[in-house]
Amino acid sequence: MRLILLGPPGAGKGTQAQRLVERHGIPQLSTGDMLRAAVQAGTEVGKRAKAVMDAGELVSDAIVNAIVAERIDLPDCANGFILDGYPRTLVQADAVESMLDERGIALDTVIELVVDDKALVGRIVKRADEAKAAGQPVRKDDNPAVFEERLREYYKKTAPLIGYYYAKRRLKSVDGMAGIDAVTSEIEAVLAATVKEAASAK
Repeated sequence: MRLILLGPPGAGKGTQAQRLVERHGIPQLSTGDMLRAAVQAGTEVGKRAKAVMDAGELVSDAIVNAIVAERIDLPDCANGFILDGYPRTLVQADAVESMLDERGIALDTVIELVVDDKALVGRIVKRADEAKAAGQPVRKDDNPAVFEERLREYYKKTAPLIGYYYAKRRLKSVDGMAGIDAVTSEIEAVLAATVKEAASAK
C-alpha cells in the first residue's frame, strides 16, 4: 500500500501515520527524517543536502525529490510506504508520479484529513494553555500566530494538491475532526475499499 496523507498542520497526520505503520508494517516517510538519514549516511545526495544546509539555505526540490527516490528504493518500502508532509507542492507531486512510473509502481490512494481551521487554532490554544498550566514549555508551533502562518503557507502551496489528486481519481476524504479512533477506522475503511477496487480491476 502506497499512500499520501494530506491535510493542514494540526490535522493529525502524524498520529494516523504512526497507527498505519503499526497496523500495516510499512514505513512513514517524512522529508525531515529522510534528509537527516541521508546526511548521516553520507550518501551522494545527502552530501549535497548537507552542503546546502550548512550554507544556511533551503534544500531545493531537486534534492528533496532525489532523497525520496533514494529512500523508496530501500527494502523496507517494498510492500509500500506512507508519505507524510511530502509532496508539498504541485512540482513535487509531479516528481512523485515520475519516480513511481520509473519503478513501475503506482500510488494507491491519497487521504485528505478534512478539518475546521478555527477548531484547529482552538486546539493549539488549548494545548498551549495546558502546557503552561503543567509548568511545561510551550512548543513554538503551539503559538497561534505561528500556527496561522503555517496554515496560510499550507493553503498557498499544498492545498492545490487536493484538486490535483481529485482529477486523478485518487483522492479520498476523511473527517479529521472526529475522534482519533474514528479517524483511524475511516482510514482503514478507505484502504480496504482501495484494495478491493484494485483486485477487481485485475
